[in-house]
Amino acid sequence: MLGALPALAAVEFDAIYGDGMVLQRGREVVVRGTTDKPSEPVTVSFNGQTVKAETRGRQWQAVLKPMKANATGQVLEAKQKSASATVQNVVVGEVWVASGQSNMLWRLNQTPGNAQTIAQSANEHFRFFHSEPQVHTSPPRYNAEQLKRVQEKRMYEGKWAVSTPASSPRMSAVGYYFGQALQKQLGVPVGVIHVSLGGSNMLAWIPRDVVRKEYPGCQGANWVKSKYASAWVRGRAQQNVGPGGDFSLHPYAPSYLYETGLEKWEGFPVAGAIWYQGESDAEILDNEQNKKLLKDIITSWRDKLGNPALPFIQVQLPRINDKSKLRAYWPEFRQVQAEVAGELPGVSCVVTLDLGSTNSDVHPPRKVEVGERLAATALKEVYGKDVAASGPVINEFKVKGGKVTVSFKNAAGLKTTDGAAPVGFELAGSDKKFAPAVAEIKGDKVILTSETIKAPKFLRYGWAVFMTPNLVNEAGLPTAPCAATDGKAARKKTKRK
Repeated sequence: MLGALPALAAVEFDAIYGDGMVLQRGREVVVRGTTDKPSEPVTVSFNGQTVKAETRGRQWQAVLKPMKANATGQVLEAKQKSASATVQNVVVGEVWVASGQSNMLWRLNQTPGNAQTIAQSANEHFRFFHSEPQVHTSPPRYNAEQLKRVQEKRMYEGKWAVSTPASSPRMSAVGYYFGQALQKQLGVPVGVIHVSLGGSNMLAWIPRDVVRKEYPGCQGANWVKSKYASAWVRGRAQQNVGPGGDFSLHPYAPSYLYETGLEKWEGFPVAGAIWYQGESDAEILDNEQNKKLLKDIITSWRDKLGNPALPFIQVQLPRINDKSKLRAYWPEFRQVQAEVAGELPGVSCVVTLDLGSTNSDVHPPRKVEVGERLAATALKEVYGKDVAASGPVINEFKVKGGKVTVSFKNAAGLKTTDGAAPVGFELAGSDKKFAPAVAEIKGDKVILTSETIKAPKFLRYGWAVFMTPNLVNEAGLPTAPCAATDGKAARKKTKRK
C-alpha cells in the first residue's frame, strides 16, 4: 500500500500556481505549496522579491508584497537547500473569477460563428485558468467512474494557459470576451479564473460553514427535499444518482461546487468576480429566499477571498421565448438581481433583456455582447473609466392629468432601435392591475398614457419572460427592467447606492 502512494516532491507549488499565470497587482500575493522536508527553510523569489515562507507540517506559505502591473513573464521560484520548484512566464495584472451555470460554462467553440474569433485569439497578455468539469449533470444516470469522481471531489481539472488558437476554444465564451475586452482597455495583463457548472443552483456555491449556520435543514442528503431545491434541480439529481443514491454526493449538493472549484483559491487575491447564474433558482417564486442565497454567495466569497469589498458583477437573466412553468418567474428573479445590486455596495447588474433567445433555448448565442457589457461595467465601476456601461434606468415618474412623465438616468440620446414607439411599459392604479401603456419619447423622457388606467399610480417596465425591447440610449444599451413601483420608490432605488 505504501509503495503505491505517489512520492511527494521535495518542494512544490499548489495546483493553482502554474506556467503562464497572472498575479493580482496592488495586493499582497499569497504563494502556497508543500514540502517533504519541513525542517529546511523555504524561500520564495519573484519580481525582485525574496521572502521566507512560514512552514507548518508539510505546508508552506509566503506572502509577496504588492506589485505594479508587469507584462514581462518572470520566474516564480520556491527554493530549499536540497531542491527547488519554478513556475514560468508569470505576469502581474488584473485577475477575475468567472462563475455560474451553463451560460458561463458555454465554450467559445460552442458559440456560432466563432471560428474567426478563435483563429485570432492569440494574446500574450490575456491568460485564463479553465476549470473543466469532469462530471456534468446531463440526464443519464452516473456510471461507477462518475460516482467515484464526485465522491472523491475530483470534479474539475484545469491549469493556466496563455490565450492562443489552441488553448481558447474550450474557454468560457463570456469569460473570454470579458477578459479580452478588459485587457485591451486597461493595457495590463488580465487573467480569468473560470469555474462553473451547467444547471447549478446557488446553494452549491456557498461555503460549508455558511450553509451550516444559515441553512441548517440542508445538511447531507436532506437538501434535495428542502425548499431550496427547485423541481428541475431535484429531478436532475434523481436522474443522476438513481434510486437509493446518495444525494449528498451530487454536484448540486450544498457547498459541493464551492469546495471542488473555488475553495483552493481562498486567500488568492483577485480584482473581482463575474457571475452568470439564476436559471435554476428562478423556478422558485420566493424573492426573499433567492435574495438571501445570492447575498450569501457574495458576502461569503468576499470573506473567503480576503476582500470585503470584492466587486461582484452579475448578468441579469435575459429574455426567453418559453411559456413553461420553468421560466415563469424570470421577471421576479431579475428583480432579485437588481435589488441585490442596489442593496450591497460593489455589486452591479448587467442588463441582457435584449440578448436572450427568441425561442425556448436557455443558451442564447449572443455571448459577445454579454462579455463586453460585463467588461464595460468593470471598467466604469471598478476602474473608474469614462465608458458607457448602462442603458437607461428609471429614476422617477410624475403623474399629471392622466399622463405619466418618466425620467431616467443614462438617458442621453434616448431612442428606439426600430424607430417605433417604446414597448414594455405598463401602468396600474391603486389596485396594481397593470395594463399596457402607450409610450412616446420626448427628449430624454418618456410620456405614458393608457385608455384603461385613468388614475395611474404604479409603473413597471420589461416585466415579461419574453419581449423585444427597443428603448435604448445613444450607446445602444437597453433600458433596465423595473418592477412595480411608484414615483417615490423609483427615486429611492436609484439613489440607494
